[in-house]
Amino acid sequence: MRAGHLLGTPLRKSQRIAGYAFILPTFVLFLAFVLWPILYTAYLSLTSWGGFGAPRFVQFDNYSRMLHDPVARRALIVTLVLTGVTTAVLTFLGLVTAVLVNVIWPKVGVVVRTILFIPGIVSFVVSAVLWKLIYDPNIGTLNRLLGAIGLDGLQHPWLADHKTVLPAIVVVTVWGGLGFTMLIYFAGLQSIDPNLYEAAAMDGANTVQQFRHITVPSLRIVTGLIVSLGLLNGFKAFDVIFVMTGGGPNHASEVLGTYLYSLAFGTTSGSIPQLGYASAFSVVTMVLCTLAVIAQLWLTRRADR
Repeated sequence: MRAGHLLGTPLRKSQRIAGYAFILPTFVLFLAFVLWPILYTAYLSLTSWGGFGAPRFVQFDNYSRMLHDPVARRALIVTLVLTGVTTAVLTFLGLVTAVLVNVIWPKVGVVVRTILFIPGIVSFVVSAVLWKLIYDPNIGTLNRLLGAIGLDGLQHPWLADHKTVLPAIVVVTVWGGLGFTMLIYFAGLQSIDPNLYEAAAMDGANTVQQFRHITVPSLRIVTGLIVSLGLLNGFKAFDVIFVMTGGGPNHASEVLGTYLYSLAFGTTSGSIPQLGYASAFSVVTMVLCTLAVIAQLWLTRRADR
């Protein structure tokens, strides 16, 4: 079918002009607020610039510096660890919770779904502030609860210890994302033919076997979507960590987003912004997010076979 034809019917010139006119505003907005910022950030990543004067072109020095920057390596490792752990936990718990709500707790399913989804509609900044208060070593609810039930020995400065700060952040991330993940899986469960379970039961398959051989394979596309979203959210993590720890203690919870922010706005290396170096981190983050999208497309195509 040639361009300019729709369902075999030639489009008049006025119709083509009207079509282009409809997409023009979106295309202009895309160029101005998506493509141009990406290209300009990529250019800045090849410069040394503090926000004043003309950027000085330094080629790939920022990326070379990144490889030798211990804080940058630490931020990348923490980003990958947090992304992997939170994605795996959310995928597993989301599936299990959705199955429980759909099969075992159908009479209270609406109530459970609502309770689990409430944290997901709360701003991550608000959630981070609340959990920071919960983890507070002096007035925090967690330490007070442990003391009230006689577990004083477990009281801890959760966000001030490099051994516990990452698990504490994982808990907050899972708490905020479990409801959304569960709802996606719950919607996917509704598309599975009930006759498959009836046939499996007649063949002697128990609940675990039905879950393994029917539920999990039938939700491969949904799982691919959830994994992709988990990777994207993990790679661009910022708000929760920035509010709760600011990347501390001693960069133990530093991720690419928080280190990028501190470089761009001059809270490290004195008070001089390093927008060129920070832009290099933006490019790395964008590449990681692109890889996550590619992985999602690959998983989707694999599941369709």
